[in-house]
Amino acid sequence: MHWWLQEFAYKSDIKWWTFAVAGGLAVGIALLTVSFQSVKAALMNPVKSLRSE
Repeated sequence: MHWWLQEFAYKSDIKWWTFAVAGGLAVGIALLTVSFQSVKAALMNPVKSLRSE
């Protein structure tokens, strides 16, 4: 893989913090989504959902 990448004319270094920021952003979005859905489910009236089924 290293040999194959060396043959490219344009090279760019990817820093470690790029992956850290992308991972942190993905975890943050996942936590926001799960939190929103859990609060929505906790505030919902269970009687309404039981009647509709």
